[in-house]
Amino acid sequence: MTTINASRVVIVGSFAPSLVNFRGSLIESLVTEGHLVVALAPDLTADVVHRLRSIGAKSIQIELSRSSLSPLRDIQTIRSLRNLFREIKPDVVIPYTIKPVVWGTLAARAAGVRRIVPMITGLGYAFTGGYRPKRLLSRMVATLLYRLALGRADLVLFQNLDDMELFRSLRLLPRHVPSAVVNGSGIDLTHFAPVPMPENPAFLMIARLLGDKGTREFGDAARMVKALYPQVPIRLVGYLDETPDSISQAELDAILASGVEFLGRLDDVRPAIAQSSVYVLPSYREGTPRSVLEAMAMGRAVITTDAPGCRETVVEGQNGYLVPPRNAQALAEAMERFMANPALAARMGAESRRIAETKYDVNLVNAEIMRHAGLQPPPQQQRHEVRR
Repeated sequence: MTTINASRVVIVGSFAPSLVNFRGSLIESLVTEGHLVVALAPDLTADVVHRLRSIGAKSIQIELSRSSLSPLRDIQTIRSLRNLFREIKPDVVIPYTIKPVVWGTLAARAAGVRRIVPMITGLGYAFTGGYRPKRLLSRMVATLLYRLALGRADLVLFQNLDDMELFRSLRLLPRHVPSAVVNGSGIDLTHFAPVPMPENPAFLMIARLLGDKGTREFGDAARMVKALYPQVPIRLVGYLDETPDSISQAELDAILASGVEFLGRLDDVRPAIAQSSVYVLPSYREGTPRSVLEAMAMGRAVITTDAPGCRETVVEGQNGYLVPPRNAQALAEAMERFMANPALAARMGAESRRIAETKYDVNLVNAEIMRHAGLQPPPQQQRHEVRR
């Protein structure tokens, strides 16, 4: 693979704030290495534009619908992206999330971009399971779109091995296209620094309030734990989402009626993590859960599921516990272990921080992404790149 120096790099997302919240550190690293970075997303706000400019990146608003399936609109999206790429003349295009991956990859190839490296940051609603008509239709459409686009990529990045193997087994990713696994988006270990534990056990979950995030299981487990330990703080950070998988307001009200404290949507989750001793995420599937990495970096024990993307963050019994997905009883029992042994959280939290430092440091992850994109010379040690 040829290394490209002083390149023009385009990063394409479907949700403008994610360019800063999830890709900001990568963009800053690219700029620091001397590359010209242009970030594309729909619905750019003045705040996002300002924050991108402050780290040295340009931004351009694009027309891209996150959810609707309109063939005419999607064709127009491909055409407008193709024309934009021809104008910018990028050396590398890095799209992430399904629509940017599909339309961005197709448009970049049509525009003659020399290296296209899509990032699969999670499988989302379509592939998480279930057989409801909407989910089955989403899965069928996603399958067709991924097959259409990924054969035109130069390399595809995944955040866990399970997702990569699933794409191979379903033939969403052709055999001739190489792929690699990176450790999520990484975490800023300075921003998310260790803080003292609260004196008594306290539990926290941060997520969009979706069924697939395990929100219902969290509520059921919280009721069980509260029945035995009514004074234990159990907090929930998040918001109701406008997707078919969102829980209802009535379901949220029932969770709160059990004694769970709802903190709503927070721009800065660090104070909430600081008030907790154990972080809980009973998700059914993730790419790599960012909220878990934030909690680990701040020195918190973790309870999450033995599911793709989640299981990679926990060494069982060392920095937390893994429980089966969709199992509120097992989740409650894991939470009760910390109630029975309050000293457990401090020991496991220290191990979480150590794992975050050695595996999820954002500087290490960014270096890997840049290497796979051909934007940085490869290190001497062997890395995990798979060609099949």
